[in-house]
Amino acid sequence: MESVAAEPKSFTRVSQGRGTPLLPDEPRTLTELFRQAAGKFDRPDALNYKREGEWRKISSADMLRRAENIAAGLYALGLRKGDKAAILAGNSPEWTLADAGCQMAGVVDVPVYTTLGGASVRYILNDSGTRVLFLENKAAHDRIADVLLDCSRVETIVFFDASGADPAIPLSLAELERKGERIRNEDAGLVGRLGDSAEASDVATLIYTSGTTGEPKGVMLTHANIISNVIDAGEKYSLVPEDVPLSVLPLSHVFERSAMYLYILNGMSIHYAESIDKVPENLGEVRPTIFIGVPRIFEKVYARAKLNAAQTGGAKEKIFEWAIDIARDFAMPSEKRERIPTSLSIKHAVADKLVYSKLRKFFGGRLRSCITGGAALSDDIYLIFTGAGITIKQGYGLTETSPVISSNNPFDTRLGTVGKPIRNVEVRIAADGEIEAKGPGVMLGYYNKPEATRDVFTDDGWFRTGDIGEIDADGFLKITDRKKELFKTSGGKYIAPTHIEGLIRASRFVNQAVLVGNERKFPAALIVPNFEMLRSYASHKRLNIDSPVDFCRSEKIGDLIRRQIDDLTKGLAQYEKVKKFVLLENDFTVEGGEMTPTLKIKRRVIDEKYRDVIDRIYAEK
Repeated sequence: MESVAAEPKSFTRVSQGRGTPLLPDEPRTLTELFRQAAGKFDRPDALNYKREGEWRKISSADMLRRAENIAAGLYALGLRKGDKAAILAGNSPEWTLADAGCQMAGVVDVPVYTTLGGASVRYILNDSGTRVLFLENKAAHDRIADVLLDCSRVETIVFFDASGADPAIPLSLAELERKGERIRNEDAGLVGRLGDSAEASDVATLIYTSGTTGEPKGVMLTHANIISNVIDAGEKYSLVPEDVPLSVLPLSHVFERSAMYLYILNGMSIHYAESIDKVPENLGEVRPTIFIGVPRIFEKVYARAKLNAAQTGGAKEKIFEWAIDIARDFAMPSEKRERIPTSLSIKHAVADKLVYSKLRKFFGGRLRSCITGGAALSDDIYLIFTGAGITIKQGYGLTETSPVISSNNPFDTRLGTVGKPIRNVEVRIAADGEIEAKGPGVMLGYYNKPEATRDVFTDDGWFRTGDIGEIDADGFLKITDRKKELFKTSGGKYIAPTHIEGLIRASRFVNQAVLVGNERKFPAALIVPNFEMLRSYASHKRLNIDSPVDFCRSEKIGDLIRRQIDDLTKGLAQYEKVKKFVLLENDFTVEGGEMTPTLKIKRRVIDEKYRDVIDRIYAEK
């Protein structure tokens, strides 16, 4: 760890490879990235997607040609450098092609989550000044048709799939490409000039934060921000063209999008999952070597495996539980660089045949890089998957940092941390515990919000992440909570809810948990049970309970959850322990507004939506 005498003693700071420049042959802009990749690798299967039950492919040459046609098509529509085009669609090759076309035209693209409500879509389109809107299909248009009436700056809608749409409304992507091809035939050098005019310091994309604590803010990321982060975040990974990634997280999120650029830069054969529901099927078909996901995905996989074992019952359930214990025990010595006892290795080999091999098969059986971010991965889930032969590397970052700040990697990994800062990034801890970062990936600022931009930078130019953390003696960063999510009880005690929620979610009977109690006497919890697991429990105990409503009202189930909470949180300080809780019959969802598209809890929304429930908790004697 590095200490800097010029800074106050209240700071601790760490960095990796500060000042490493890009190599001469590395791209400076996203346009260069797409061009170089197509020229260097020339894959017949650069982009792969499934339609009508069949996997189809787009070659590197076609990817470049189509992106250049889209760029020329945007130019024909009157868009010029710095103009805005929004993309509101699920993951698909068309999403990547539209993005590449915007970059080659000098157009700033604005990703929009498909799960956002009408008010948020309206705000983003109007605040950004979007002139062209890429939409997935007629259904997407129908959903926001009323919103578009209030978006006067939107001049053209381009449908990825225009089938069934009113011919008077859309321009299909195919038509935009044909329009671009015609203008290119008239001016062969147009696309080259457009792409060459891009500077590394130009804004490439405007990504609106999900607004967990208020109004969305448009994060301005330059070509240099993104390119530097793509290269530096991938520096410790041995990525090769033979790798096969499956794209699952929304491309609207900078984490997945930067991963997409990393795949393209390294000449991989990229596959797009059909939908979240189809991910298990697609994993089996694609058999990826690289998988990037948020912790919730791994939690759900484990919960499903646990439920299957519980429903089978008898010896198989006991074998599963035994194997999970062995996985934890096996992973821990590796984390501590200790010798694994022979007896444990033998047990692990047996558990591998009976349980772990099936878990690996779910992911396709050939994963070698499994990376997660966006939220905290529990130590328990990490140890279970690592012990089962699926090593998850947890990283940390924000949209504002393009996104990666730190990451565990094949050379440096430590349990309970988010790794060391990636190359060229510096991290320090302020006096109040807030993590501050500096590096080439840090955003230009918030669009149209100079005051908000000033607020997130220190006087000496460091970005305030809003997260609380610490740096250990070896330079590993640990996140303890969100600064804005810390709450204080009426007794003056500060509580970090994320850690406590993670402990409660370790129960097989709990699906979701949210801690409440700001300015109240004690912390309480809103809990969504795992109803499938409760049904298995009720059957085993011969309880006549089946519906979510009945489970939430049952005193026996309430007693079960109370025992689970008490056992899992026994190591907490007395003031941190959950005194009361309420069971809720409906999940917190993205569609319901309680979660962001990357499955983070929106505490402000939950506080408002469940105000009556929370008030009743504290009104009870």
